Amino acid sequence: MSALPPHALSAAGQLRLVIFDCDGVLIDSELPSCCLVAREARARGIELSDEDALERFAGKALGQVKRELEAETGCDLGADYVQIMQDKLVDLMRDEAATIDGSETMLTGVQALGVPFRVGSNSSWPEMEVKFARVGFTRFFPRERIHSARDMMRPKPDPYVFLHAAEQEGVEPNQCVVIEDSDTGVQAAHDAGMACILFRPEGPAPALDWPGLERITHLDALVPRLARALQEQAR
Repeated sequence: MSALPPHALSAAGQLRLVIFDCDGVLIDSELPSCCLVAREARARGIELSDEDALERFAGKALGQVKRELEAETGCDLGADYVQIMQDKLVDLMRDEAATIDGSETMLTGVQALGVPFRVGSNSSWPEMEVKFARVGFTRFFPRERIHSARDMMRPKPDPYVFLHAAEQEGVEPNQCVVIEDSDTGVQAAHDAGMACILFRPEGPAPALDWPGLERITHLDALVPRLARALQEQAR
């Protein structure tokens, strides 16, 4: 069996692309999004607290949320549930999207390192557009560098959105590092054959573990980690 190629954070590897998740890494939208899911569930007679919605559905695509709620309750949420919720999320994020603490400084630092970066998210493109416009991140992410797993109909944990981002950049999966906060995103990075930095200030790490998986508890730690990888690889 041939050895796996070195991953993008290793001294023997090549770091050529950073792929950011959006919600929970760049944009603080998980709580309002999950609260919206809970409110809409309660309006349909399903008992779901805001806290339970956040714990259960953070990082999950709306289609998966629908399937889980219907399987658990036997309630038919309707064929148009996902589109209705998507439209409500776009309106919500236009008014309520906020940045994750340290994300703007972090993006400026990654830009200064000269490493290209893209976004690969379960959010739709219209949703990311209003989020980035509200917080001023459009300057970091022109449209061609934003990739929506929802619009591709292949939401995480399917690795397709990450593999597509790498293909568009013209790099190999093992030359990419994914920045994620959700277990589904970590699974997608693993299955894409990419290194992954889990940004999670508190709580347990996912069960997955591999040499290219690391964890940080604040975004301030990301640029120094990437800089160290680049320095080691340049020797």
